Amino acid sequence: MIAAVTAAELFVGELLATSSQRRAKRRDFIEDLLATVPVEPYDLAVARAHAELLVHTRKAGAPRGAHDLLIAATARVHKRTVVTADTAGFDDLPGVSLRHT
Repeated sequence: MIAAVTAAELFVGELLATSSQRRAKRRDFIEDLLATVPVEPYDLAVARAHAELLVHTRKAGAPRGAHDLLIAATARVHKRTVVTADTAGFDDLPGVSLRHT
């Protein structure tokens, strides 16, 4: 599963492609991915977890990227593990499992 905001990030990558050929390749990849992998919505449960993580990071003096916190909140609510090569945005978030690729 992926968070809805992750789908948005993929769409941004498609729209920012520098050529129509690259844009088409990215669009095909995204369509194949979204046909296979469920997208979890940003609902009230995720909104609550998002708020809790945002407060945690502010109190800790360790702000994170807005999208990272949305992804983390989605994973926390659905009891999933965040798999990423960039762990900095997810380290030390309560209730969030993390796996480095």
